[in-house]
Amino acid sequence: MSIGLSEQEIQRRDSLKQLRELGIDPYPAEAFEINAYAADINENYERDKTAYKNISIAGRIMTRRIMGNASFAELQDSTGRVQLYLKRDDLCPDEDKTLYNTVFKKLLDLGDYVGIKGYVFTTQTGEISVHVTSLTVLSKSLKPLPVVKRDDDGNIYDGFTDPELRYRMRYVDLTVNPDYKQIFINRSKVINTMRNYFDSQGWMEVETPILQAVHGGAAARPFATHHNTLDMPLFLRIANELYLKRLIVAGFDGVYEFGKMFRNEGMDRTHNPEFTSMEIYVAYKDYVWMMGMVEECLEKIAVAIHGSPVVKVGEHEIDFAGPYEKLTMYESIQKYTGIDVSEMSEAELVQTCKDLGIATDDTMGRGKLVDELFSEKVEANLIQPTYITDYPIEMTPLAKKHRSKEGLVERFELFVMGKEIGNAYSELNDPIDQKERFEEQLKLAARGDDEAMAMDDDFVRALEYGMPPTSGLGIGIDRLVMLMTDQSTIQEVLFFPQMRPEKKKIELSAEEAELYALVKEGEQQLLSNIKAKLSEWSNKKWDTTLKGLTGKNILKVTKTDDGLFLEHK
Repeated sequence: MSIGLSEQEIQRRDSLKQLRELGIDPYPAEAFEINAYAADINENYERDKTAYKNISIAGRIMTRRIMGNASFAELQDSTGRVQLYLKRDDLCPDEDKTLYNTVFKKLLDLGDYVGIKGYVFTTQTGEISVHVTSLTVLSKSLKPLPVVKRDDDGNIYDGFTDPELRYRMRYVDLTVNPDYKQIFINRSKVINTMRNYFDSQGWMEVETPILQAVHGGAAARPFATHHNTLDMPLFLRIANELYLKRLIVAGFDGVYEFGKMFRNEGMDRTHNPEFTSMEIYVAYKDYVWMMGMVEECLEKIAVAIHGSPVVKVGEHEIDFAGPYEKLTMYESIQKYTGIDVSEMSEAELVQTCKDLGIATDDTMGRGKLVDELFSEKVEANLIQPTYITDYPIEMTPLAKKHRSKEGLVERFELFVMGKEIGNAYSELNDPIDQKERFEEQLKLAARGDDEAMAMDDDFVRALEYGMPPTSGLGIGIDRLVMLMTDQSTIQEVLFFPQMRPEKKKIELSAEEAELYALVKEGEQQLLSNIKAKLSEWSNKKWDTTLKGLTGKNILKVTKTDDGLFLEHK
């Protein structure tokens, strides 16, 4: 609970008022032209001093040292920090010294945005600095930034480190912890490198619907919504697969999409209900070809970010140069459990899970049981890039039956550091087989599997018009970025991860705070007694204050045989 504004917030609002009284707009509409950046100045000034005689730079004031008629400050822009040197008579060459004496020294605060013009020089102590000849207020900050202290060696003290606050207030996090920006710069590199590679192959980037009438393309629980005008249920997509394959039917040789997917499932260190996925479909290819393409693409991404295909992730050095190890699903389970489950019935799989301490329930069919075995006993062992191939047909209703292995499909998942980051098929293009697979999924749904796929009659109809042999791939961009930037939680690579609702601070007026403090002295207070303690209040003031507190749901009035009582919540 908060009583009004903090002292600093009050002072900043007072400074805002004084700036306006001086005729200075603290939020000007005019553009401020920039021709220099902090990083460029620090890196290149000594090599070409003549290029920095007339610069214009903008950013936040992050530190200040005021020393009478001359002061130093540190300005932070999008590239880093640079020192400012302000001399009163150079900034204010005329008799009016208000800009320095009042505006800079008294009315500006840490976190304020300013525009600076001047020239670069080196101080007597060797510090590259901007000698300020013009200062423009660009934006007055009304809340103080957290103060992050650094020593001469760059060690951070009193940092803004609480994860919940950092994720909830990225605008503060990336201001006071600018090193984290590199994660998101590298995220952009991951996407752009992938996009450029696909474009160079002649494949086309497309967009498909986010609101879908049928939630298909993956086994996951969807978010449901309702379209009022059409009076029909819709779902936020859990995958874009079926629409992309419709475009292969339409005659495109290769299509891909970067897009948001939504799955109404758990949240943890590697799962966010809204996530970014890339899916690509290429005609006349199969999953064997796709393995080579993935290896080439991921190596390019690693080199783009790190200059090498070898990426340090935690204690491991992950080599993204192919070829990657390959294990079938059944081989991987046998390797890490010593048990061959390839010929087991559903009942035998249930018993095997039980013997290994893996929980099951009646909704789980054969495919789900194999998947649980794999997840519990195999995944964590797959550190270096590894393809897990040839899945049971029950697990993958959209993949083509294996060309030589009965009961399996042509599918692989790519695992790195114990997590799946890619999933690919030789796509099923037999419409009769596809319809039968959908019908099997409906049976699983009837048993209570809320991740089973729905029947998509229009997709089956599209296949009936003919789809060429096709290979498809989906890659989780968020997890890939985690690997490429050595982050252990998905929240670190998302600008704005999903969070639980913030507990809002309740701001109280001075009168509300006084009344609330009296009521809090006991569990239940007789209203007449409290009112007697505030006898100097008018009836109007009493009624307004009490109404304010009950309206904010922190006080309630109860009636008993003994009278009216006030209770705090």
